[in-house]
Amino acid sequence: MLDTVPAESRLRARADRWARWAGLAAGVVVAQLLAAMDSDGLGSGVLYALAGFGLCAVGGVLLGDALAPRPREAVRTAGLTPRRVRDQVPPRMSRLLILQAATLVLLLTVTTTVASADDLGRAGRAFAVTCGGATEVHGPWPGSFYAVPILGSLAVGTAVCGWALRRIAHRPGGEQERRDRSSAITAAWGLLVSTQLLGAATTVTGALTSTTCDGAIGTGAVVVLAPPALLALLTVAWCFFTVLSPRAARR
Repeated sequence: MLDTVPAESRLRARADRWARWAGLAAGVVVAQLLAAMDSDGLGSGVLYALAGFGLCAVGGVLLGDALAPRPREAVRTAGLTPRRVRDQVPPRMSRLLILQAATLVLLLTVTTTVASADDLGRAGRAFAVTCGGATEVHGPWPGSFYAVPILGSLAVGTAVCGWALRRIAHRPGGEQERRDRSSAITAAWGLLVSTQLLGAATTVTGALTSTTCDGAIGTGAVVVLAPPALLALLTVAWCFFTVLSPRAARR
C-alpha cells in the first residue's frame, strides 16, 4: 500500500508534537527556577511558577500550530455555514474552564477585598482576623500582592488563546484537524486557569485553617474550596494529556 501522506506533512506534524512537549518541559523548568527564586519567603516564587508553567504550555501549543502542515490540495471546497470558534472547541470542557476562570476571578476579588498588610507593611499579602480580643495575621494570602500578577497572566493567556482559536476556525483545513487543534489550544489555556485556581484555593485554605481563634473559619474554607480545588486538579490532568495527545483525549 502506497504512503499517501507527504513526507513534508509527516515532518511538520512531528515538529508540532515535539513543540507541544517542549512547551510543557520548558514550563516545568521555568516553574522550578521561579519557585527557587522565593528566597524571601513571600510565596511569590510559587505564584510566578504556576503562571510561568501555564504560559509556557500555551507557547508550546502555539508554536506547534505554527509548524503544523497546511492543506495543499489543488481544488478546495467550502461550505456556506459561517465558522464559529465555539463550534470548534470541546463544549463541555470549555464551559468547565470558563466556570473555573470565573471562580478564580471571584475568589481573588473576595480575597483582595478582605486582605491586610503583612508585618512589614506590604499591602494585600496577609489575612487578619480578630477573635476574643486577639488579632491573628496569616499569610501568604492571595490579596492584591498576588492577585494582580495572577490576573495579568490570565488576561495575557486568554487574549493569546482567543486569537489562536479564531485563527484556527477561519483558516483552510479539515474540520477534524481544526477541532483537534482547537482542543489543544483550549487545554493549554486550561492549564493556565486550573493551576492558578488550584494554587489560590490551596493558599486560602491553608491560611484559614491556620487560625486558632475560631475553628469554624477553617472548616468553612475546606467545605467551600475543596471541591473547586479537586476539580481543578483533575482538570490539570486532562489538559496536560490533551496537550500531549489531543486526538486520544477526544476519543
